[in-house]
Parts: sequence; C-alpha cells; structure tokens
Amino acid sequence: MKNINRYILVLGLAALGACTDDFLDAQPQIQATESNFYKTPQDAYTALVGCYDGLQIIWADGVSFPVASEVLSDNAYGGTGASDDFKYQMIDEFDKSRSPSTPNLYEANWEAYYRAVFRCNTLISKMDQIDWTGNEELRATYESEARFIRAFLYFDMVRLWGNIPLLTEPSVEYISQASPDSVYQVIAEDLKFAADNLPSVPYTAQTPATYGRVTKWAAEALLGRVYLYYTGYYRKPDLVGVVDKAQTLAYVEDVIANGGFGLVEDFAALWPAASLTDYVGENNKETVFAIKYTYTSDYEGNTDGNHWLVLLGMREQAIYPYGNGWGGGTVTPDLWNAYSENDTRRTASIISIDDEDLDFTSQSRQREYTGYYNKKYTPIVNEEGKPIVVVDELGIQSFQISQYQDFISIRYADVLLMAAELGSPNAQTYFDAVRRRAYKDNFASIPVTMDNLMKERRLELAFEGIRYWDLLRQGVSVAASAIAETTTVLNAGTATTKTISASNIEQTNGLQQIPVNQINLSNGTLQQNPGW
Repeated sequence: MKNINRYILVLGLAALGACTDDFLDAQPQIQATESNFYKTPQDAYTALVGCYDGLQIIWADGVSFPVASEVLSDNAYGGTGASDDFKYQMIDEFDKSRSPSTPNLYEANWEAYYRAVFRCNTLISKMDQIDWTGNEELRATYESEARFIRAFLYFDMVRLWGNIPLLTEPSVEYISQASPDSVYQVIAEDLKFAADNLPSVPYTAQTPATYGRVTKWAAEALLGRVYLYYTGYYRKPDLVGVVDKAQTLAYVEDVIANGGFGLVEDFAALWPAASLTDYVGENNKETVFAIKYTYTSDYEGNTDGNHWLVLLGMREQAIYPYGNGWGGGTVTPDLWNAYSENDTRRTASIISIDDEDLDFTSQSRQREYTGYYNKKYTPIVNEEGKPIVVVDELGIQSFQISQYQDFISIRYADVLLMAAELGSPNAQTYFDAVRRRAYKDNFASIPVTMDNLMKERRLELAFEGIRYWDLLRQGVSVAASAIAETTTVLNAGTATTKTISASNIEQTNGLQQIPVNQINLSNGTLQQNPGW
C-alpha cells in the first residue's frame, strides 16, 4: 500500500527534502498509509492544509510566477546584478542563447507545482473514503478548496508552458503532454464546482481564522480571469463548453453584488512600502484571494516566507523605507511614462530614484538600471536601515527568506474591470470607480472601450502578475509589438543597447521553456516548446 505524502501529514511545516529523479518528487516519507488515514473530516482538513502549503511554496525556489509575468511584459526588464548570469534576460528577451547554461531555469517551479497538484489530487481522490456523517457540508467545502487550488496551479502552468502533462489522480509517472483544451476543461470544471458549492459568506462576515481560505468569490473571480485568457489566446467562443460569456459575467457580477468587497479609499494604502503609517493591511476589503506568507521560514526546511520579494529590491542598497535586494525586474521608463502626473497610482506603484531624491549609489552593481523599481512588492527597512522582517526575539534568520508580504492574486478592482470587459450593463460605473480612486479630484470619465480597458488594467494592476497575460490574450502579435524594443539601459553604470525581438516572442508563441532535465528524464515523452 502506497504511503501518504509526508508533507500533507505535517501540515507543510517539515522540510521539503532533496529532489529525486521522479517526475513529481512526491514519494512518501513516513508510514501513515491509505488504510489508516483519510478516515475523518479532521484527516481531510489536515490534508487540505497540506494543499494550501503546496500552493504557498510553488515560488519558494526557481522563478516566481509574479516576477516572470512582469519581466515577460513591457513593465519590467530582467535586471539583477551586473555580474550575475543572464537568466532573467533570457526570460525578458525570449532568447535561450542569452543564458545557455540555465536550461532548467523553471525546474524547481515545475516540480513544486506538480507536488502541489499531487496533494490536491490525493485529497480529492479520497473524498469517498472519509466518513462525512454529520459533516456533509464540510465535504463540499474541502473538495471545493482543493479543486480551486488545483485549478490555480494548472492555470499558472498552462499559461507558462502551454503543453503540460495533466494529472487528475495521484501519480508520479511520466505521461505525455495533454492538449491545452484538456487542461482548461479540468480548470473550468474545478472552478465551477468551487463557485457552485462554496458557501456565500461575504467578506464582511469573515474572521481572521478564515483569511487566506478559498471562497466562493475567489472561485468566481478566477473563473472570469480564466475565461478571458482562454477565449482570447486561443480565439475560442467559450470556455471549453463549460461556461459561456453570459455565465462568466453572472459569476463575476455575483462577486460584486454579494461578495461584500469594496475599493480601499486610497490606492497607496494597499501597499506597505507606499503607505507606511496608512497601510490598511493585507486582509482588507479589496483582497479577493491572496497567497499567504509568514516570517517563519528557516534553513531547516520550513518554507513559509515570500522568498521572491527580495529579488525585486534595489540592488544591494537600502534607503528608508526601501530595503535592499537583488535588483531584479527593473521597471521600464515606458511604464512610468504611461501614467499621467495626476494618477496617484504612479508613485504608489513605482520607486523613482530621481523623483524621490534618493541617494542611490549602487548603479555599478546593477544590470539594466532605469532609475525605477517596483514599490508594490519590495523589502522594507526601518529608519535605522534594519529590515523590518528581522526581529531578533522571533529568531528570524535572514531577510532573504523571511519576507512575509502576501501576494494579492485577485483584487476587487480587477473584478470590476473584468465585469466591464465582459459587457456588464454597469460597465461605465465599474470603470469609473477604479479610475475615480486613481485620479481623485482630477478624475474625468472616459468611455469603456477595449483599448481604454487594457490601458487601465496596465496602470491599475502593474506588478501584480497580470500585464503579460493581458497582452498575450489579445494575440501573440499584439504582445510582441507591445514588448519588443531597442533601447538603452545602464549596465554597471555603462550605457548599453538592449534589444527585445518581436520575432522571438512570435516564435515561442509567448510560451516559456520546459525544463530540459524533465524532458531528458521522461526519455522523450515530453516535447520542448517551439523556440526553446
């Protein structure tokens, strides 16, 4: 009898351990078996926590989806250190020749995604084995949460790699890549199940104990995002026959009408580095779904922190309130210039070295320096220059792994903009609400057109892992045209020409490289994407 995955049983708090040559790296570690586990609702809850933990650690190593999504877009360059390898330039320029020594750039993520899928598949497959007597509602709730997480994972993967193995049962076998339609079928059915079966508890009735848990509203909102991407990128009339446009709009409108969410009054208050004393906190009325992090990561296997945030910090120099980091994802001047001076989102989203009169002296250590850094997701220091995440009495070991800012995956503003795009009768009202907050007294209404919506989505949702996919769903050629450029950046203080070729983007269809190790281990079962 196969043993149950160790990580589920310890609620994700134990070490991940060394990788093996298995496709999923999900082999069992202890002697709890299928015959003595998955008996009670408490067992199911324990396994569900393991599913959430699997979701939390998909970006702990390798390249995080939020960072890749921005570097791939016209919002950010690869950046990083002047003497680092060129792996983030490989992503940014869709060119494997930029970093031929890193053909497995995404391997840690590939393995982590499939480990998390394994956990979800295991729990879902054991639902009938559990005695739910007197707890029937819990079954639907737990299954819905696990299926949402599985859908979330597969949606990341299918967008990144396009052609991926599809596993809906716990397995560590290599299988051929499925068609994208097959993957989207599972995603759509999982999200529809979750949307239809989770309780309608509004945000205003949630408690600290439930923050971070999947809700009906998160499932409905993600369904809207999936519908818009799939129908756009693949030029299809509906979401694999599971939901059409009218049904998708109904789900999104339900979030607006009944979810209890709202826009925070000041945009800057959403982001800790932009607001400091006015920060509204992570569990605010605008957060529809977030991946939660804590400061308890260590070097003994606990992986609970936001490990990717430090990559985006200013290269090796802290200037209050901004902490030092590795200079990744330097912001493009094009994005800064896309905002008007009257748009409060510009200074809330972007650190401008010159405009904030910051004494930044580390240009010699920075690649692709532009004078602009990400403010939404950046390390923070106190006035003495000490990282706020390093608190001696908590025993925190390093600012590199102890960042705990949550990743806000779905915000209410995005829901409003999706509803407007889907053709809501209230489209202008929703559109104006988002823009009115941004411009305050300088607000002036403009019509809801596709062009205006896409421009607004870029300004509102910059650095939230959305821009690239918004470009790509308009067509690969549209994305290529928007991203391609020849420009001048500073590498170690020296002006250098940088080129992003439209042909590279078109050749790859906007997809990323499948880890070569995985292809080799599969003995050719897996096939590489074009252009890589």
